[in-house]
Amino acid sequence: MLTTTPVDTDRTTRGRHRRDRCPGVLRPWPAQDGALVRVRLVGGHVAPDALAGLSAVAREHGDGDLHLTGRANLQLRALPSTGDGSLPEPVVAAVEATGLLPSRSHEMGRNVMVSPLTGLVGGRADLRGLARELDAGLQAEPSLAVLPGRFLLVLDDGRGDLLDRDADLGLVALDERRAQLRVGDAWGPVVALDEAASHLVALARRFVRLRGDGPTAAWHVEELDAPLVPAGPRDARLPADGPAGSRAAAYGPVPGAPGLDHVAAPDGVLSPALVDALVAAAAPGSDLVVTPWRGVLVTRQEAVR
Repeated sequence: MLTTTPVDTDRTTRGRHRRDRCPGVLRPWPAQDGALVRVRLVGGHVAPDALAGLSAVAREHGDGDLHLTGRANLQLRALPSTGDGSLPEPVVAAVEATGLLPSRSHEMGRNVMVSPLTGLVGGRADLRGLARELDAGLQAEPSLAVLPGRFLLVLDDGRGDLLDRDADLGLVALDERRAQLRVGDAWGPVVALDEAASHLVALARRFVRLRGDGPTAAWHVEELDAPLVPAGPRDARLPADGPAGSRAAAYGPVPGAPGLDHVAAPDGVLSPALVDALVAAAAPGSDLVVTPWRGVLVTRQEAVR
């Protein structure tokens, strides 16, 4: 069996004695088959040409495949490494050329999961713009360059498909104008959706101030010695009209969305042939959406004819 990335199995453990080792393009994990890197996709969104470009990197430098993760990100395996364990600069530059490494300093902190179907069908609000705003806010704040690679923000558009996901920060949309924040394992205050990104960035800044320094610094909100928000909002509960939760999206045609398919990635792998098929099928101007259920949403060209 190939060596995989280390798993963070206990989110409430205090007294960390090492830094997190979650991989990134600039911090590969040394697996038995070569360097393993993770490319973070905010909300799983990836333009077809960017996916094709990343697949080309995997074909030229790695094992040829793209590997999906449970956080709707992509991994490349069997890449070359230098003497210090990093990727050769030409490989980093090739990944960067796809547009999927927008910030070398902040790549580890861009962990933003979003309801994959948001803005496509269902849900109480379209969170695609909010996700982009949040990503830009994370990258613009210098202090957030030290966010741990396992720190996760989760945005649920009100359908409840991500309610079961552990989150450090996040929100659930209550309607088109309001959302309730998630702070660790508790519910925070209700805020306006158009102000939610700034609230989350501010909370992330506060987490960085409180987490400590060095190898014992907290990875997660629940590991902090002091609460991230005052006791009142932290003890809040999701309103009665909040979502009850929903199942993962089934594979195949998505009900209520003509031309939209959830394509399974067998064993969580996008082979070169599958990447080529997805890129060829995608409607012009539409993103592909990697899902947390190891599939890809594709809006087919026939849907816009």
